[in-house]
Amino acid sequence: MEYSGYVWPCSAGETFDEIALMVYGNEKYAAELMSFNPELVWKTFFEGGELVRLPVMAPETSGAEAAPWRM
Repeated sequence: MEYSGYVWPCSAGETFDEIALMVYGNEKYAAELMSFNPELVWKTFFEGGELVRLPVMAPETSGAEAAPWRM
């Protein structure tokens, strides 16, 4: 995974799921955020002030677009 060069300044009470939803539009990216920020994975809720590094996520495509041989 590549670093985007951006960080998310956490507010008190935020979670990786919430950050993934706000930044990438889907909570499923929480796992990627956690693996990219191993020093923070032990936190269930952020205290506020933590900086979560944001990786670059490849855009998703639907099955037909991603695999043209499936048409």
